[in-house]
Amino acid sequence: MASPDALRGHVDAMLLAVLADGPVHGYGAVERIRERSGGALDFPSGTIYPALKRLERRGLIEGEWEATGRSKRVYRLTDAGTRALADERAEWATTSSIITSVLGAARG
Repeated sequence: MASPDALRGHVDAMLLAVLADGPVHGYGAVERIRERSGGALDFPSGTIYPALKRLERRGLIEGEWEATGRSKRVYRLTDAGTRALADERAEWATTSSIITSVLGAARG
């Protein structure tokens, strides 16, 4: 399992990625992350909801109350969020490639 320190700073990008699959409420986003990670990532609501609020303040997602049964706030990506996700993916590809190069095979 990945250490919480290793994940710090990537929660927002992961939320943008799961919202790219379509609108979802907070717990649904947690479920999508858990599913995509094969159960390795199970974020508490104390991590996810502040991140959703942060993304909403930045204009990367929009939330709307849905009143079907219990009221839930459903979030969706904005156009700015779609662009930010593309930037995050490009940055991750570069970063992970660099780290892989450094951590690669042992040299003897």
